Amino acid sequence: MKFKPLYFAISLCFLVPGIISLLVFGLKPAIDFTGGSLIELSGEGLQDNREEIKEQIGDLYEISSVQKSGENQIIIRGKEINNETKDGVIAKLEEKYGEIEEKRFGTVGPTLGKELLIKTLTAIVIVSGIITLYVWKQFSELKYGVSAILAMFHDSLILLGAFSLLGHFYGVEVDVLFVTALLTTLSFSIHDTIVVFDRIRELRHRNQRLNLEQVVSAAVIETLSRSINNSVTIILMLLALVLIGGESIRWFAVALLIGAITGTYSSTFTAAPLLLLWESVRKKFKNRG
Repeated sequence: MKFKPLYFAISLCFLVPGIISLLVFGLKPAIDFTGGSLIELSGEGLQDNREEIKEQIGDLYEISSVQKSGENQIIIRGKEINNETKDGVIAKLEEKYGEIEEKRFGTVGPTLGKELLIKTLTAIVIVSGIITLYVWKQFSELKYGVSAILAMFHDSLILLGAFSLLGHFYGVEVDVLFVTALLTTLSFSIHDTIVVFDRIRELRHRNQRLNLEQVVSAAVIETLSRSINNSVTIILMLLALVLIGGESIRWFAVALLIGAITGTYSSTFTAAPLLLLWESVRKKFKNRG
């Protein structure tokens, strides 16, 4: 743990650009949060002419994005429309591309979108609070709960910042699947952190002569290989989904991949050093008192 400043510096290299992007650009919300309509269509030539499709039906349907969702399939997202307008869109596309099959059509009203956003934020706050209290209770010291939750927010901010940058430069939207990935990242992060903390607690009971920094260093060394081995299997699977998975779940897989990587890093190189930082600050205040 003698390289704590380096670990924090690495975290800042990823946190700062993301936070700046969140403040300047924000996130690009999908219709799940803003309200709107989604049409999934299947037909020859659709996936190769997405920009042309935007222009062709732009007078009928105010489109926000046209994405590939599979072989000869696209998903069109935009402002809220009714069934009549949707049928008009399909008819207009059939004039140029031939027979088109409607796979899915859904509409989310602005009120429902706002309600979903509020519920999402509420869920994150509640989960964070429960996890903090649980870790505090299990380890009988507040510093464990606070360090775990800070490491968890570290992972969440990196993920949010990454998608803010992706949204600004590549038009990637955040939807309900992204929320699922974000909550999964929280659980993944806290799982690995608790494993490290549990080993720290065991070593402190067995080696009471060692100071906290020595115990943390030993615990990190003992758990590092396990964390990496567990994470590599998940990361390889998610990487495969990103590279060869369908368009409709690609960004979901990207979010999970970022979460898996940051969760593995933070449990060892953020949560553990935060424990030492807490103890160092506590001793300074105690000496001053």
